[in-house]
Amino acid sequence: MRVLRKADWSIWYGTLARAFGGALESSVERDLWEALTEHDRSLGLWDGDECVGTAGAFTFRVTVPGGASVPAAGITMVSVAATHRRRGLLRTMMRRQLDDIRAWGEPLAVLTASEPDIYGRFGYGIATQALSAEVDTSRVRLSVPPGTDGVRLRYAAPGEVLDACEAVYAQRVPERPGMLARRPGWERLGLLDPESERGGQSPLQCVVAERGADVVGYARYRIKPDWDHRGSDSAVHLSELEALDPAAHAALWRFLFDIDLTTMIVAPGRPVDEPWLHMVSDIRRCSVRLRDALHVRLVDVGAALEARTYQTPVDVVFEVEDAFCPWNAGRWRLTGDSKGASCKRTDEAADLALSVRELGAAYLGGVSLASLAGAGRVRELRQGALTEASVAFASAVAPWLPHGF
Repeated sequence: MRVLRKADWSIWYGTLARAFGGALESSVERDLWEALTEHDRSLGLWDGDECVGTAGAFTFRVTVPGGASVPAAGITMVSVAATHRRRGLLRTMMRRQLDDIRAWGEPLAVLTASEPDIYGRFGYGIATQALSAEVDTSRVRLSVPPGTDGVRLRYAAPGEVLDACEAVYAQRVPERPGMLARRPGWERLGLLDPESERGGQSPLQCVVAERGADVVGYARYRIKPDWDHRGSDSAVHLSELEALDPAAHAALWRFLFDIDLTTMIVAPGRPVDEPWLHMVSDIRRCSVRLRDALHVRLVDVGAALEARTYQTPVDVVFEVEDAFCPWNAGRWRLTGDSKGASCKRTDEAADLALSVRELGAAYLGGVSLASLAGAGRVRELRQGALTEASVAFASAVAPWLPHGF
């Protein structure tokens, strides 16, 4: 195992691509991932001249409850060659990564999982969900709030309004836990549009929402044509939508509903509490479903719990189990409220017992400690402590990961 050398990137990335099925990517997409790869934060496992394992860690900042932007290692590009299974290679890379992240002083590690059952054993808990919908716009009506008609919409080439759209995104980041502050280069991810990967959809299109001279929202989408003897049954495939206020949000969704010759909106990976869910006339015809999104791992329990705020005052002692990162194991006293928090080692009696995996799941405020207790994953040792902590950890806005990595 060694830190990735720039000269080895193509071999390393080829190992990753083969592990994920070996499908060829466009040169544009491959070049982007090469540019985004942080070589000094990436690992390769080598058997002679053959690369048999890969893992990387992007430098991210993630929003936590209270609005702070906290350093987090974005675990990515993890693979082990099928010829080298059952040798402990994944565990070896996970061990090295978490040791490195701790040395870098980053209290969190985050990832999205190709297979959700892999990472729990390394202390990652599922902290956010993503909502996907297929809205039958031929049958579903949208009710919009006052002020929607005051928002002007215009088509724009996605690249020409990139800076304005990124400014909207940047304003949204502090408002919702789980959102990632985009470092230079990451804005290009939303513009990837290789023809070979459109699956019959149109080139990427963009509409911006304006109020006066200000851009207050945008939507990126593609159209997938579908015609038969009855006419058009085409679908709008939403790629990204951000808005700064309810009227702009409604104006963009109304636009998507009203696109000529389409009868469906396919919207993957949206927040679970998005306002349009309360604006539709028939939620059943929106085919809503959920899946796991961001997995969170507390690398430094004390620093991570101090980095966020709490919805109500809290004073609890956690007995934390963490066999994989033993420096976290033991008792921690958390005191905090909406203004700040302290989390220190203590010898006091524990109020709640849980593993670091449950703390990761609850960390962004989207998973209730009480719900985890119902599954036997959290034990209440002092009566009332579970309710106190569950309410305090909650977020008024559901956490959400805006894009993969």
